[in-house]
Amino acid sequence: MTNDKKSHIQKTIYDNAKSHFLGNFPDSLPIEQAYVHIGMYLGWVIENALYSEYFEDEAEMQIFRFKRKEISCTILSEIWDGYLGYELFSKHGNMFTYYYYGGGLYKNDYDEVLVKKLPSIYHVKDTWENYEAIKTRIDTRFQDWKKLTGNV
Repeated sequence: MTNDKKSHIQKTIYDNAKSHFLGNFPDSLPIEQAYVHIGMYLGWVIENALYSEYFEDEAEMQIFRFKRKEISCTILSEIWDGYLGYELFSKHGNMFTYYYYGGGLYKNDYDEVLVKKLPSIYHVKDTWENYEAIKTRIDTRFQDWKKLTGNV
């Protein structure tokens, strides 16, 4: 990886809920719905231990509670203000997130697996069943990425 690309990853903000609810967010939905897709990805990162030491230090209790399914994906995301940035991820976590989330593949998978015929991404319910469905797809993408990059 070139130094240029590394420095770009090091400063990347992958998503931010504020950009969603200040955009074309449906008036008919509660604002919490802007956090669901971000929280589902962050939950997957936690379950795969792809977070940084900084995140581990700052979110130790949330990590523990999420793994026990005591807090939902939305709450997890809300605690971090709907922010998904480079400093939350480990080196491998950032490399994969840059490729998968930053490259638009996560949005495509989220649409295909969860949105389907719903009016928008914001209409997906924050349920453990939905989380498991997207988690399975991300797991597959992660395995494919590891093979592709030799990060096995």
